[in-house]
Amino acid sequence: MANSIFHTVRIVLWTLVVVAAAGAGALWYSTQVRPDPSTRLAAAPQGQYGAGDYQLVDHTGAPVDQTAFTGKPSMVFFGFTHCPDVCPTTLGDMQHWFAELGDDADRVNAFFVSVDPERDTPEVLGEYVGWVSERITGITGEPAEIDRMVDAWGVFAEKAPLEGGGYNVNHTASVFLIDSAGQFFGTIAYGEGTETAVGKLRRLMNQG
Repeated sequence: MANSIFHTVRIVLWTLVVVAAAGAGALWYSTQVRPDPSTRLAAAPQGQYGAGDYQLVDHTGAPVDQTAFTGKPSMVFFGFTHCPDVCPTTLGDMQHWFAELGDDADRVNAFFVSVDPERDTPEVLGEYVGWVSERITGITGEPAEIDRMVDAWGVFAEKAPLEGGGYNVNHTASVFLIDSAGQFFGTIAYGEGTETAVGKLRRLMNQG
């Protein structure tokens, strides 16, 4: 069963990444091949997906570790506040999915994990997620700690210098779906239709 899950992760997740291009926020997509995360997660407690020794903070400054992703089903998205298109669009989608879930929205958590901790302080993240939804928790921390989480979750994140200075961050564009036990359930792809996305969330919540 575990091998099947991680095979699904490898096939479904790693083939979907987004590259933020220089200039007016133009985007293009490419296939990225990354190591099988199962080799890193085999010793994780109870097989929790993304388990690791990382110590982060949320946008209020409260501590965050791997236990944040258990106890209730979760949506987890990795991005950054200077993202020109994919991140604000995805956070807006999350808010729309919550609205479509109605009273069931309280049954699922949502996290926005920064892959740009040098610029994304808790204060910056708080303002960024705050204009979208109070249901979304921003997560950041020291760069080394973010690197540990990115590695544990098998996320693609890479700085891309911009002409004239500054940088964007190329990163995985899918939303991870994690069940209440911390197990990988699936993903919602960038731009996936609302009906399909909400259907996945309902199945996730029904599984527990």
